[in-house]
Amino acid sequence: MKLLEGKVSIVTGAARGIGAAIALGLAKQGSDIAFSYVSDSSAGKAAALEAELTALGVKAKAYKSNAGIFEECEVFVSDVLKEFGKIDVCVNNAGISKDNLLLRMTVEQWDEVIDINLKSVFNMTKQVIRPMMKAKSGSIINMSSIVGVRGNAGQSSYAASKAGIIGFTKSIALELGSRNIRCNAIAPGFIETDMTHYLKDGEGAAEFLKKIPLGRFGKAEEIANTTLFLASDMSSYITGQVLSACGGLNI
Repeated sequence: MKLLEGKVSIVTGAARGIGAAIALGLAKQGSDIAFSYVSDSSAGKAAALEAELTALGVKAKAYKSNAGIFEECEVFVSDVLKEFGKIDVCVNNAGISKDNLLLRMTVEQWDEVIDINLKSVFNMTKQVIRPMMKAKSGSIINMSSIVGVRGNAGQSSYAASKAGIIGFTKSIALELGSRNIRCNAIAPGFIETDMTHYLKDGEGAAEFLKKIPLGRFGKAEEIANTTLFLASDMSSYITGQVLSACGGLNI
């Protein structure tokens, strides 16, 4: 039997990158998948992913929804419950970066990162906990970052949003543990995606890799495997934790 047979999972920001890898990883283990994407430019990728997931033999549907807007999350989760009947796993993956030194950062840049990265986690968790409480079961997985653990120059907004996710995760674990709802966070290191190509392909890539004990960037599939562990009963006694998947960068 597959690890997530009969489960329904929501993944935000899943049209590409880590989100798409997570959706595929959960689907391969039997979970039906509802996932969101935010812009019209991602509609084609979202449709392709929906088809790829369906080909795996699970039910899958893409929804255009901005996780940073509470009302859109409300509609998204309501629609998922109508279509799928329940929610067992929620992966709060949606995220952006607007890197800049604080001296040059605008209020708009700060707000956009906080809304998409941190407020979105509140928005979605607020919506999914009610059906999970009714079922007396659920796993909420929030995508933080190693930058939220250790900080990084030029990424104050990103670091603040990802550090906020860690505090939120621990608090929700304390609030909902008695209802058999687990809440954990993943802190990826530098993963090969569209967001990090400038690091991997830049002039200082070799020097940067020296800071990572495993000597390489991570792969999106490796974050998907970490997510699968936290989504499944393999982690049934784990809650309120931050699992770093960073090649040893935080040692």
